[in-house]
Amino acid sequence: MTSTLITSEIQKLAPSAVMEMFEVDLTELGGTIYRFHAGSNGLSEALVWQGETYSAWPCTASGFDYSTNGQLPRPKISLANAMGTITALILAHDDMVGGKVTRKRTLARYLDAVNFDGGVNPDADDTAEFPDDIFYIDRKVTENKLVCEFELTSAFDVTGIKLPRRQIIQGLCPFLYRGGECGYVGTDYFKVDDSSTTDSSLDVCGKRLNSCKLRFGATSELPFGGFPGAGLIEG
Repeated sequence: MTSTLITSEIQKLAPSAVMEMFEVDLTELGGTIYRFHAGSNGLSEALVWQGETYSAWPCTASGFDYSTNGQLPRPKISLANAMGTITALILAHDDMVGGKVTRKRTLARYLDAVNFDGGVNPDADDTAEFPDDIFYIDRKVTENKLVCEFELTSAFDVTGIKLPRRQIIQGLCPFLYRGGECGYVGTDYFKVDDSSTTDSSLDVCGKRLNSCKLRFGATSELPFGGFPGAGLIEG
């Protein structure tokens, strides 16, 4: 939801300039996170928003608007390929397909104080923002010495990808007991039938919601990997 400060400001006759920034997250591809802005609105230097630095890098992006016919947008983003920088990323990360692209927008008056003379901005507010637009790189459209262009897609429109990325099972947890996704490291032991035991060699998770509650507490946030609510959905 758009911040009330943003809504109020953009209704003025002379609102503050919209600042558009991008975050390209390649961590799932073995890379890192890159933050940049197009250098528009007279800003040709790095800017800071919500404590993160966005470097100035020539780029254009379009196609983020949703159509009235319900079709999901497939935006395109073009990045300057100065000194082959983007080509290097393309080669290192399989055309960057699957990389997460987040478009962030705010108004200039709400940017972090460090962007202003003397480091002072009484209007700085890191909650004053438009909703993030989150997409994923679906394919490389163009690559040459000057520019690289990519087509983006939403998480629900990635070719060959299903959400959630694992099978929906109502009553059983698929996570490895005491593994990273389970996270249980306690010394309370229970058998596969959920009965208590003091013998650690008999400690076996029953993979049920109750098995999770016994270990983490009935009122605690549970890392249960099943989908209890799935039984409420009728086909």
